[in-house]
Amino acid sequence: MQFVADFHLHSKYSRATSKDMDLENLDKWAKIKGIKVLGTGDFTHPEWFNNLKEKLEPAEPGLFKLKNSEIRFILTAEISCIYSKGGKVRKIHIIVFAPSFEAVEKINLNLGKIGNLKSDGRPILGLDAKDLARIVLDASPDCLVVPAHCWTPWFSVFGSKSGFDSIEECFEEYSKYIFAGETGISADPKMFWRISGLDKITLLSNSDSHSPAKIGREANVFNTEVSYPAIVEAIKSKDPQKFLYTIEFFPEEGRYHYDGHRLCGTSFSPQESKKYSNVCPNCGKLLTIGVLNRVEELADRPENFKPENAIPFKSLIPLEEIIADAFGVLPSGKRVREEYVKLISRFDNELKILLEIPYSELKTTTLPEIAEGINRVREGKVFIEPGYDGVYGKIKIFSPGERKKPLKQKTLF
Repeated sequence: MQFVADFHLHSKYSRATSKDMDLENLDKWAKIKGIKVLGTGDFTHPEWFNNLKEKLEPAEPGLFKLKNSEIRFILTAEISCIYSKGGKVRKIHIIVFAPSFEAVEKINLNLGKIGNLKSDGRPILGLDAKDLARIVLDASPDCLVVPAHCWTPWFSVFGSKSGFDSIEECFEEYSKYIFAGETGISADPKMFWRISGLDKITLLSNSDSHSPAKIGREANVFNTEVSYPAIVEAIKSKDPQKFLYTIEFFPEEGRYHYDGHRLCGTSFSPQESKKYSNVCPNCGKLLTIGVLNRVEELADRPENFKPENAIPFKSLIPLEEIIADAFGVLPSGKRVREEYVKLISRFDNELKILLEIPYSELKTTTLPEIAEGINRVREGKVFIEPGYDGVYGKIKIFSPGERKKPLKQKTLF
């Protein structure tokens, strides 16, 4: 069975998350987005874990569901490890997958001895990443340990501010149990493919969502039976017949793609940063080195290199952003929401619209500019101003002159 999975998100018990990040809303939005398997997130938080045990019932092996729902949940959490190693402070975020509540209880028991799990849905622990891997795998050998958003400057395994230069340097003897890494919003698989040492890991893509409407903005597409063992086997084997592709942001849209200094509005490509010795020319402070620069630093292959065993990917823009660009308005506007609801009602879910509905059919069911926008995104014909130092990139499909004036007068229905 072909299905979409988004493993990494957060509950309402994490900092800076929507109060609507509960199971009922996640279930509802998974249907709207077209997601079959959704991570629970935050299973280390005591209140959220009790909520999971209370409301979820067993479905297929290792998966759970709300009563009478077709959406499946998989037990996941993100943990922030902050510790000193090699004369440097390391800040590594790691996603953990677990096959059962029993395994989660063992993990939580041991992590609770190290730090306060009640403080945040994504707990901060003074724990070496390899020791976290040991604790997780001791709880169950069927668990997965996955470095999160691998290239983000501040909190990742390869981040410019606190990361390592290889999986082996970070996880040492436990590196053989690291089967996957997460691309993150500011990177895509092409960037990973430039480093030969990463060929052995499978690349996952997840939303890292803090609000229900953002789930599925990045995701994974499988063709297996729907179960925890089948999903994990597809990830570990890196079989392109079972793991079909990932859904990615255009990486330039991420907040840390380019180098820069937000306070001064300085944004540089790696080549420009080198010219200025990684220093902001406006204020003299060091630039925040972004993902692209860090990839360049570690790369041993040219741009556009593709390994033989690589899982493909597709770059998308959320439907509301496409509609908003066609209208020339903000994505949060009422008109955008009305057109979004109309399209979902017609075609069932967002990912189906973005990936599957033929252009010819879209042209007959929505405004031509919206159909054209969806088609351009599929073809990668977009204009992007890269993000830097915490500032999201700006992505456009249409130039101002392309938006037809009659669009403003057209009715939605």
